[in-house]
Amino acid sequence: MGMIDEFKEFINKGNVMDMAVGVIIGGAFTSIVTSLTDDIINPAITAATGGGTDLSGSLVVPGTDIDFGAFISAVINFLIVALVVFILVKALNKFQEASAALLKKQEEEAEAAAPTCPFCLEEVKEGATRCPHCGGAFDEPAAPKVA
Repeated sequence: MGMIDEFKEFINKGNVMDMAVGVIIGGAFTSIVTSLTDDIINPAITAATGGGTDLSGSLVVPGTDIDFGAFISAVINFLIVALVVFILVKALNKFQEASAALLKKQEEEAEAAAPTCPFCLEEVKEGATRCPHCGGAFDEPAAPKVA
């Protein structure tokens, strides 16, 4: 198995996709928390304490306003990222379901086309003149079923 095949197998595992979604959503949520503290909580604390220094130790100019716009923008950005990730995961799941259904259909067709022993109904190889399961002899070599 080549390195590319191993990588494809690794990426297609459910745990990897779940982890990737978690990292993306976590990164987007970090911007909400950062905006909440930088644009709402710190200015509110600064205003309540009379304009001295904020929690990070840097000098804050008196009259700093709470910036709800920046916070709302961060929330909207998070919702957009979450929607895009949701759509991508949904599309990936549909693709994987379609691939699994196609693979199952191909396996069923291959199984249905395999010749069977008329005595024990077990699968035999094409061209066999005797069943390896029950030892029954065929009048002519086994041929695949025609649907």
